[in-house]
Amino acid sequence: MSLFRSDPCGGTHELLPCGLLGGDLVKLFRKNYSKYYWYDFTVRGERYRGSTKETNETRAQKAAALKLAAIIKGSDPLDRKPPTLREYSKDFLQWVETGRLEADSRRYYRNGWRLLEPTKVAGMRMDQITKDEVEKLEFPGSASNGNNALRTLRRMYSRAKEHKMIVEVPEFALFKEHGRSLRLNDEAERRLSAVADQPLKDIIVVMRDTGMRNARELYCMRVENVDFDAGTIFTPDSKTESGRRFIPMSSRVKQILEARCEGRSEGWVWMSRYKGRHIGEGMVYRQWARARQAAGLPRELVLYCARHDFGSFVLAKTGNLKAFMNAMGHGDVRSAMVYQHPEGEIIRNALNARHIARPTAPDDNQASA
Repeated sequence: MSLFRSDPCGGTHELLPCGLLGGDLVKLFRKNYSKYYWYDFTVRGERYRGSTKETNETRAQKAAALKLAAIIKGSDPLDRKPPTLREYSKDFLQWVETGRLEADSRRYYRNGWRLLEPTKVAGMRMDQITKDEVEKLEFPGSASNGNNALRTLRRMYSRAKEHKMIVEVPEFALFKEHGRSLRLNDEAERRLSAVADQPLKDIIVVMRDTGMRNARELYCMRVENVDFDAGTIFTPDSKTESGRRFIPMSSRVKQILEARCEGRSEGWVWMSRYKGRHIGEGMVYRQWARARQAAGLPRELVLYCARHDFGSFVLAKTGNLKAFMNAMGHGDVRSAMVYQHPEGEIIRNALNARHIARPTAPDDNQASA
C-alpha cells in the first residue's frame, strides 16, 4: 500500500514501496487554473505527467496509483488524448514503408491514405470518429476505390489500438462491390492494337493468353523463367502460394517472348528504360489510358479484364475446373467462380438442342389408359 503526504508547498507526494520502482518519487499536486489533482512521476527514464480528472484527494491518490501500476504493466487505463487521424498518419505511413509488407500492400495503404486525407475525418481525433461519420464518406471512382480507403482506415485503427492510443475501434460497413463484368475480348484487342504503343500492345496479347496478374507476375517476368522448349512460363512469386505455377504459352505468346528474350539468358523480359529495372505500373497505365480513349472503349474496361477474359474463356471451353485453377493460380474454388461469367452462346445452344425434332417418346405425364 502506498503512503501519501502533503508537502509545505501545497503538493502531495506518494512514497512508493521500493519493490515497485526502486524508490522513485511520485508527486500529486494542484494547479492554480485547474480544479483537478495532477500526477508527476518517472518510470524507467520516461516522465509521466497529467491530470487525474479527480477533485477529491483520496480518489486522486487512487487514480495516480492506478496510473502508475498501469505504466509498470505496460497498459494505461486512464484517458489519454488520442491524435487526429492526420497526426497518426505520419506514424502509420512510416510503418507502411518500413514494416514487413508486400509491395502491393504498401501501394494499397499509400493510396488509401491519399483518398482519406482530403476528407472531414482526417482532421478529427480518432476517438471522435464514429460509424456514422465514416459511412457518410464519399470517394471518387468505383466502390473498390472507396473500399481501398475504408480498409486503410480499419488498419490504421487496429494499429492505434495495438499501441494503446485508442480504446475502441468504430465498426463500419464497406461499399458493396460488383465483380468485373467486362472482358477484354477479341474485338477490344483488335481496337486497342490499332492505337496502342509498345510494350502495351504485346502486354495485352500476353495477358489475354496467359491470365497472368499484370503488376505482380507479368511485369516481373524474367528470361530464365521462360522455357521455350517446354512452352511454359514459371511464376516464382505471386499473390498466393498457389500462384507459384507453370503457365502454358500459346503460339503468339511464344513468338512475342522469343523476340523480347532474343540473345539473352537472364534478366527482365519487360525491360525499363532505366538500366537494371523492369517496366512499372505507372508507365503501362498511361499507355493504357491513352489507347483505351483512342479506341473508344469504356473507362470501366481495365487492363486486368484481360485476366478475366482468359479465365472465362478457358473455363467455358475446357470445363476442367482443376486445370483452370492451376493456370490462374487459384487455391480456392470461390475465387475461381468469380471468373465464370455467363456464356449466352452455351445456354442458347443447350435450349435449342432441347427442342430439336426427335422421335416422340412416351409422355410420362400422360395418364394410363
